[in-house]
Amino acid sequence: MIGSCPPLDPNSAYCNLLQCTHFADCCVLAEQDGQIGGWVSGYRPPSEPDALFIWQVAVAPQARGRGLAGEMINRILARFPPGSITHVITTITADNPASWALFEGLARQWSTPLTRSAMFDRDTHFAGAHATEWLARIGPLPR
Repeated sequence: MIGSCPPLDPNSAYCNLLQCTHFADCCVLAEQDGQIGGWVSGYRPPSEPDALFIWQVAVAPQARGRGLAGEMINRILARFPPGSITHVITTITADNPASWALFEGLARQWSTPLTRSAMFDRDTHFAGAHATEWLARIGPLPR
């Protein structure tokens, strides 16, 4: 699924298997008519256990434009007791308008702010080989 959804970074199958076993509560797979329609993987950072970090969001081309990505993230959040997750965080490059639209839309849906700050700088962290990853932080979430 991830390989068919550029510009997502393709990870090894092993990494994806670890995500969906070690962090199963923070991952969701959407199926439609026996086909994979979408995948969201995430985790709760040990240094910030009241946050949900969204690692990757992939929606198959035939399932796009229907709100599936937001629905999958909401389903993950629904697995946790109210108030136990106060923020949703992710990183996004500046040249990824689809991801910005998704997370800005979630902030509007939840009536809470989205803040942006540089997390991993193009030159400092990636030696110019990858665009700056901006931390998008949504919250506090409604209870």
